[in-house]
Amino acid sequence: MLRPLKPYQLIVDVCVAAILFAVTLSSTLSPASFLRTGADGSGLLGLPVGIVLCGALAIRRLSPALALAVAWAGALLQMALGLPPMPVDVAVFGVLYVTAAYGSAATMWSGLASSFVGAGFITAYLVVVPLLSQGGSLSSILNDLLGTGVLLYIAAAFALLLAWTAGALARMALRARANRAAQQRAEAEAAAEQERVRIARDMHDIVAHSLAVVIAQADGARYAAASDPSPAGDALQTISSTARTALADVRLLLTQLRHSQGDGPQPTLADLEGLYARVRAAGVELSVDVDPSPSSDPPGALQLAVYRILQEALTNALRHGDGGGVSVRLAWLADEVRLEVRNRVPAGATATGAGHGVIGMRERAQLAGGRLEADAEDGCFAVRATLPLVQAESRMLPATSGDERDEDPL
Repeated sequence: MLRPLKPYQLIVDVCVAAILFAVTLSSTLSPASFLRTGADGSGLLGLPVGIVLCGALAIRRLSPALALAVAWAGALLQMALGLPPMPVDVAVFGVLYVTAAYGSAATMWSGLASSFVGAGFITAYLVVVPLLSQGGSLSSILNDLLGTGVLLYIAAAFALLLAWTAGALARMALRARANRAAQQRAEAEAAAEQERVRIARDMHDIVAHSLAVVIAQADGARYAAASDPSPAGDALQTISSTARTALADVRLLLTQLRHSQGDGPQPTLADLEGLYARVRAAGVELSVDVDPSPSSDPPGALQLAVYRILQEALTNALRHGDGGGVSVRLAWLADEVRLEVRNRVPAGATATGAGHGVIGMRERAQLAGGRLEADAEDGCFAVRATLPLVQAESRMLPATSGDERDEDPL
């Protein structure tokens, strides 16, 4: 099977093979070669071997398995022609390298086996065959074989395995780089998804609460205008201020979407009075009990979580309550803050606590390291949350983006 290569990679492989073939051609046609082999042209037998081995070198990264097979064919052809070692034989090392670096699992292990088997062929061709052809006693042949043959086998196997091992190390480096790149992509996708969820949660809190107040005020002004037009001005003023606040928050969120360094809306405990005022302006009788009060300035992340949970809970009370009173209780203890929002629901209504708003509140509580429960009981819908004071700052920090990536030199 052919591997996808970039054009420059294929050009480099072909050029390297061409250079090696030129070296082989010059050594084959040199005067020293003719003096050594005679003028009968027997030295030209090395050209077919050079063509085959250089061809294996040219396609080594394009198809490691095919390159290994072609290299074996060239080596066997060289031994069949009785040729001595030639410069073109170094192509075998390049082929063994790529079988371990880029080949499939079967090709990789075939390259390893070829290192041992090839060392055996080299030993047999250079030692065993000459010893048998020269004749001599069996003891002398065995002595030479155990001496020179074993040393040659070890040297050949070491050289071939060195090329294969270098390829295996390159394979490990490439795989580690691919795993690191995949991990970085997964982390980036997770951070982006977390940021999208956070922005969607903020958008839901801002728009849902503001629209609930606007709708309540608009309905109240419409009903009151028929008998007494004077409250309509106050209602329109509340609608205007609520809409302006929501628009400013939405603009900040959109700025954060366009520019990663932009800060989204970050309400604090100081903004709770404005939240309570908007709910009361919508005609809801709201009672707030804070006991005990915070002894110090809580972490900003915890203030945001408390504000958003109260905002969503009061929005649910405006949308799904029976119009009666709503109670808010806050208790700032030494190690945690407890909050509860309770409102009555219309008779016969079923509140399951499984809407998007409740899911968003529960997610905020979990991000702050706490827990949240929301359910109907005794004709009321109650939202209870417990948030720790210690872990909130570390858990609610926003994810950073644009981290520096290490570049692998391979």
